[in-house]
Amino acid sequence: MIRLGTGELTPATVARLTGGPLREPVGLDGPTTERMRRSVALRERLVASGEPLYGVTTGFGDRNIGHIPAAHATELQHHLIRYHLVGSGPEAPAPVVRATLLIRANCLARGYSGVRPEVVDLLLDCLRHDLLPVIPERGSVGASGDLVPLCYLAALLIGEGTAVHHGRRRPAREALAAAGLRPLALQPKEALALINGTSFMAAFAVHAAAEARRLAGTAEACTALAVEVLLGNRDHYHPVIHRQKPHPGQVRSAARIRALLDGSQLARDHARVLSDNRPGDGQEGYRRLDHPIQDRYSVRCAPHVIGVLHDTLDWVDRWLDTEINSTNDNPLFDPDGDRVHNGGNFYGGHVGLAMDSLRVAVASVGDLLDRQLACVVDEKFSNGLTAGLTAPTAADDPAAGLHHGFKGAQIACSALVAEALSLGMPATAFSRSTEAHNQDKVSMATIGARSTRTVTALVHEAAAIQLAALCQAADLRGAHLLAPGTAEVYRQVRRHLAFMPADRRLDTELAALAEELRTSGAAAEATPAPAPAPAAQDGPPARITEDTHA
Repeated sequence: MIRLGTGELTPATVARLTGGPLREPVGLDGPTTERMRRSVALRERLVASGEPLYGVTTGFGDRNIGHIPAAHATELQHHLIRYHLVGSGPEAPAPVVRATLLIRANCLARGYSGVRPEVVDLLLDCLRHDLLPVIPERGSVGASGDLVPLCYLAALLIGEGTAVHHGRRRPAREALAAAGLRPLALQPKEALALINGTSFMAAFAVHAAAEARRLAGTAEACTALAVEVLLGNRDHYHPVIHRQKPHPGQVRSAARIRALLDGSQLARDHARVLSDNRPGDGQEGYRRLDHPIQDRYSVRCAPHVIGVLHDTLDWVDRWLDTEINSTNDNPLFDPDGDRVHNGGNFYGGHVGLAMDSLRVAVASVGDLLDRQLACVVDEKFSNGLTAGLTAPTAADDPAAGLHHGFKGAQIACSALVAEALSLGMPATAFSRSTEAHNQDKVSMATIGARSTRTVTALVHEAAAIQLAALCQAADLRGAHLLAPGTAEVYRQVRRHLAFMPADRRLDTELAALAEELRTSGAAAEATPAPAPAPAAQDGPPARITEDTHA
């Protein structure tokens, strides 16, 4: 069993558990349950003493100067939920909502929030039944926690609002009853503990990070294929080069690209490049080389771009690991010290900066892929490939000139990448003073996390276009000449898109490929396979060499 509240939950585990309905055992162990009950007992003693407790026997935010009788403390919690139900925009995706429930349960299970184990149990029961609140994405400034979106989670637990149960929308109370669950009557502090934290932003963040990690691997597969179809120089990824600038991500990226190219009959090494450029007998003075010594930056510097994403993800994961295993509400009840502490752990600054940085790194990789694609589809730069990667036709063929291949797809790819790049502005730079100047410095981390997941989706769509074009180019060169590693990528892509001998619509095929790349990272995990690449459907043309001009 994965034990909540013990610090063992990781971002990767959250992403894995919440991609679909919860199938693995997750729960509270004995010591965790006991720690939670001790914090509840402390909360009850302090309420009974008449001591003003923020959000328990006082108003919220700037209204904390008003002391409320203990008899109304429970009613106060329900008012807190209802007045924050003001979200708007698209509904958060199911994986993000599941992650929100799991992360919030983990934070409360740490035993400093004054929350009963029964609250965590109901969150986990909802996950097991795939009973999810409908949560609008917009409305959080990410500083007093995700107050607005998390109120939709809290409303589910008291049987209010709308839920989705196994894909069916229905009133929350009805959905709970259908799953054999009962809503809770929240005790003092419990509604505040549910909403006064960073779990919604963290849920977006862990899924964005997981998708970004898959994207890094996909970009390496794209680069290796680009080297092959452009008849490029594999020595750009030689370990000697990258040991002299040993950023871990750069070294790792170069090594994988080189491994994917191992055995390629299309990529050239330095000796082959020199051989291809050897002067003929009697040639002296200036001459134009037959093949470039170096490839363009989008190919040659790919490890330096993708490596930034790898290294960014390493520290982003560390920050997210701390965040999802933290107690990030307020106030906190310390049963060992027998006192309450007022603070600001709900502030999302670390998540915000992590997502702002990750978003820029992901968009930069998208730009890299778009530039590679521009080289592949343009006959001026592709070393002999056809314009737009169209199937070659004879000059007297009646269809000559009618087809344009991947010309439109490259335009769409540029549009996707431009949109991703346009979202690179840091959300954390836009703090606003809110809530009567009580929340006068806010993180905007939720906006940053949402935008980062949007960017990862956009770049995966661009990567799908890039892979489709690269496999078309591989067929034009001769897919049987691919390295074993890139041949495996080729096979995965060809499950979704056949060779294109003539113009046809590609949108549905590309969408299916993009979804597989984003959710499973098939190309990101490709390893060399012994079987040769299969012949593409619809009969690809004979191999095109650098000297062939159709």
